[in-house]
Amino acid sequence: MSQLPLIHRIYAAIFRIWRQKRHRLFLTRIVNPNGGPLASMLDVGGYPGYWTANQPVSARTVCLNIHEVDWTPSNALESSHHIELVVGDGCNMAEFPDHSFDLAFSNSVIEHVGNTAKQEAFAKEVRRVGRRVWVQTPAYECIIEPHYMAPFVHYFPKFLQKKLLRWISPWGWLQRPSQHAVDEMVDTTRLLTKREFSALFPDCEIVTERMLWIFPKSYIAIRAATTSEAPAQTNK
Repeated sequence: MSQLPLIHRIYAAIFRIWRQKRHRLFLTRIVNPNGGPLASMLDVGGYPGYWTANQPVSARTVCLNIHEVDWTPSNALESSHHIELVVGDGCNMAEFPDHSFDLAFSNSVIEHVGNTAKQEAFAKEVRRVGRRVWVQTPAYECIIEPHYMAPFVHYFPKFLQKKLLRWISPWGWLQRPSQHAVDEMVDTTRLLTKREFSALFPDCEIVTERMLWIFPKSYIAIRAATTSEAPAQTNK
């Protein structure tokens, strides 16, 4: 954790309670009904450290990213996770056959893959390769933009975000990004509304996480079916 930028360490500390609650839901809805660890899991856009903080949930975990990830197990717990690192594009995973993983998982990635067409492709591929599905994304409706830790800023036009983020957000104050980094972050971050997210995952249950019991914080698409037959959509 100490190697992460300060802004990421602050973010992790603030949202630890939601991460823990979400992991318990994940175990309840996805892992435990299977009677134990999954046989295989694909984490699209994820990193080993997300999993090695807890006991293994899968006999084989593949972490797929668009870039190389440098990671080597450093202790017995990390080695017990049997994690493979793969370079690939979550919007086009032709290297994986249909339903080739017990679970296709993704955490806070779909909002970064690009425009609407890219998000549609990402959702379609995740639903295709996994017999079960678990995809989480921050809610557009939340008053706090989680990447910048600033209120309401994601409701501004993009040109205004690019002008202001360095000066009015904790991300800008602590990370001190260049203007190029600000422009890239704004251009590659597209938060989804609940309606948009539900449309991307029509065969999944949409669970809403809330902040202060009122504001939507994030959405989770869950498909717990173990076959190609998926349950009817239920929104919570």
